[in-house]
Amino acid sequence: MRASKRRGQVLDGVLLLDKPVGLSSNHALQRARRALDARKAGHTGTLDPFATGLLVCCMGRATKICGPMLNADKCYEATLRFGEETDSADLTGHITARAPDGFAGVARESLEEALTGFRGEIEQIPPMYSALKRDGKPLYEYARQGIELERAPRTVTIYRLELLEFEPMQARVLVECSKGTYIRTLAEDIGRRLGCGAHLIELRRTRVGPFDIADAVELEALQAMEQTLLPLHALPAGLMPAASQTEDKL
Repeated sequence: MRASKRRGQVLDGVLLLDKPVGLSSNHALQRARRALDARKAGHTGTLDPFATGLLVCCMGRATKICGPMLNADKCYEATLRFGEETDSADLTGHITARAPDGFAGVARESLEEALTGFRGEIEQIPPMYSALKRDGKPLYEYARQGIELERAPRTVTIYRLELLEFEPMQARVLVECSKGTYIRTLAEDIGRRLGCGAHLIELRRTRVGPFDIADAVELEALQAMEQTLLPLHALPAGLMPAASQTEDKL
């Protein structure tokens, strides 16, 4: 979460933003803040620039939910490309491994079988291209210098993992997961289970806790809309401290 400089109107509420491809989460947040002329803004969890989908933007007193919302479960639609691994585990990285010559894709039955091994509680090794810190520096800074550090595995939960679309060279899957789950790592691990390698080529977040992409607005539409913020009293129960809910109704 990053707060903006103190300027603009005092607005309290939540904006459900459909982040476009190519923008960092903070860039998208600041564009939304300027469109609303809001003084204070934060978001509840980053998306990589290549990813799209739900970014929960909190204005004013609603920034109090940013911390708790970092622990929320999430839902994604992810597209995997088979046959290649990259150093970032996604399409922005450099290819580090390829399937043997003649690889023509995977069988649907093999993929379905592989997916069963990733449902439930699993362990993931966080990627080097991540914001996790070691000695005060994010891991991605080490990765950019060609340094790979040992990372302890983390336990995460995959509540739902379903195949949505299939082609021999790529597939789109739905992932419902706990906090701390790296979808890039999941894609890479699925590829390794299949024995051909894989990386993530598209990612769209469709849900964060109680918030759904169906209720989100695109950046381009923000200025044309009269009401885009969910007021504090309209937020799902339990997100805001009771005092803030009462104060908003007065």
